[in-house]
Amino acid sequence: MATRFVALSASLCLLTLAGVGLNADQPGQPTNYVIGPQDVLTITSFDQEDLSGKYPVDADGTFSFPLIGRVKAGGLTLRALEAELKRMLKDGFFKDPQLAVAVETYKSQKVHIVGEVRNPGTYPLEGDMSLIEAIARAGSTLPTASGEALIVRAKPGQPDRPVIPNGEDGEATTIDLKELQSGALSKNVALRDGDTIFVPRAESVYVFGQVKNPGAYSIQRNTTVLQALSLAGGVNERGATGRIKIVRIEKGKTVEIKAKLTDLVRAGDTIMVPERFF
Repeated sequence: MATRFVALSASLCLLTLAGVGLNADQPGQPTNYVIGPQDVLTITSFDQEDLSGKYPVDADGTFSFPLIGRVKAGGLTLRALEAELKRMLKDGFFKDPQLAVAVETYKSQKVHIVGEVRNPGTYPLEGDMSLIEAIARAGSTLPTASGEALIVRAKPGQPDRPVIPNGEDGEATTIDLKELQSGALSKNVALRDGDTIFVPRAESVYVFGQVKNPGAYSIQRNTTVLQALSLAGGVNERGATGRIKIVRIEKGKTVEIKAKLTDLVRAGDTIMVPERFF
């Protein structure tokens, strides 16, 4: 699963970078990125080479630029800052100033990625980062991951920390990663500053009796009895596939259910494969 996910991530990232919303003059730079404190900007002046350079944005959202002094960048998009710099330089310095603004280092906006990923942590929100790019940045999901990811949108004013989905701290959206792998680009949600991506651990079922590798196995949503048996290596030569039972806890009581191979299993189920009579 992890290998397929990384491969898909690469292809979808290419689609994202090729899409609408990128500056044609500077490939890969989003036009709608909002500049914030600690970002480092690269400004290229085509009129005066000495004005080109890297400019860190201070805590108050401003930076110092030659000829015109302090410039307010915080809260502006890259294109809006370009327009403002051109306006200020046109006032007594250049007739028609030409320049471009890009982000050298993203530091002001962040997303948190936690749960069943290889490298959980806090990552810079770089431009129009989407769900699949963020998960790829975290090294992809682990084999123990469920087939879902929860995106939790923090409430305004919350501390800069991961928000665990509990129904109180933020708005949570559940994304089916299998659908995303199948090419459902509508599931590739665009992320916002402060988002937490939570990949939960897959639930388990227990497979015992006449199977090749009895034990506990992680399952995805809508896993069938047949798929669970496959995780256990399949039924051995002594197993009776026509008399499989599921032992399930319902309302605190243990019940036995005669199961078909196409039946769906639930987390915590125990699948029993009996021996054939002959």
